[in-house]
Amino acid sequence: MHEVAMHAILPSDMSAHKRARAIEQAARFLANVLEPIEKTTEYAVRNLSELKQSNELLRKRSVELLTANRQLRGEIARRVAAEKSLRTSERKTVLLLEEARTMQTRLRLLSHQILSAQEEERKEISRELHDEIVQTLTGINVQLAGLKMESGLNKRSFSKRIGRTQLLVEKSVNIVHRFARNLRPQLLDDLGLIPALVAYLKGYTERTGLHVSFRAFAGVEKLSNERRTVLFRVAQAALVNVAEHARASHVSLTFREMPKEVSMVIKDNGTSFDVARALDSRRNKRLGLIGMRERVEMVGGLFNVESRPGSGTIISATLPLPSH
Repeated sequence: MHEVAMHAILPSDMSAHKRARAIEQAARFLANVLEPIEKTTEYAVRNLSELKQSNELLRKRSVELLTANRQLRGEIARRVAAEKSLRTSERKTVLLLEEARTMQTRLRLLSHQILSAQEEERKEISRELHDEIVQTLTGINVQLAGLKMESGLNKRSFSKRIGRTQLLVEKSVNIVHRFARNLRPQLLDDLGLIPALVAYLKGYTERTGLHVSFRAFAGVEKLSNERRTVLFRVAQAALVNVAEHARASHVSLTFREMPKEVSMVIKDNGTSFDVARALDSRRNKRLGLIGMRERVEMVGGLFNVESRPGSGTIISATLPLPSH
């Protein structure tokens, strides 16, 4: 086809040799011109195919990205809702905790008020027992002693009867004195904590047979009357628990002096118990330990109980000394 075209454009008067040579040169020229075009076309076709593949891959990736974006927006919405719900829940929890703390404060205040009222009532009962009942019984005893002297030596039976009556009255006086000391030891108000504890421990040993090792220091009396009363009541309650429940053979009551505090420690070698359960008012109807703790904390002190099998029980109450 190219040769026909070349023949058509060549002059007719050219020799056959020249014509053939011109055609050959023209064919080579066309070949040289068309080869790059064919290669370019082939390269363009190949690139077009790769471009189509890239476009298809890009389309798929775009769809995947859109799907991922939708999922991400959904997840963000869920997390925002969860965070909002959590904040609401946290606010409710804070409110509940504040209400619980308020209720706990009210209950503690009520407990402190009950203990204070109880102590005041004990003071009043103790005062009445000392001022009225004991004086009345003592008067009866004096009158009976006078009757005994007037009866003469001849009426032995009458004298014996009067003597027995005197013994009963003396026994009644002693019982009333002990009852009054348990309610509110007069020595605590008159002489201080140490003499009151010494007198109490003497009676405690006589009643229970348990000897209590006692050590103290004079600085204890620097405490206010309220705090000395707390220590006396804690010691009293702890020793009663030892006698009733511990089955101990040895008890010690020790006051330890510290720079700014006074610590009272009651230790026994008796049976141990579950401290957490004993201090849980919901499980334990006996309020001995709870009452001790409330008394100590009411005056700004620290209360602690340790009880281990084979080691007995240690009860400690630490109160701050007054600042000078």
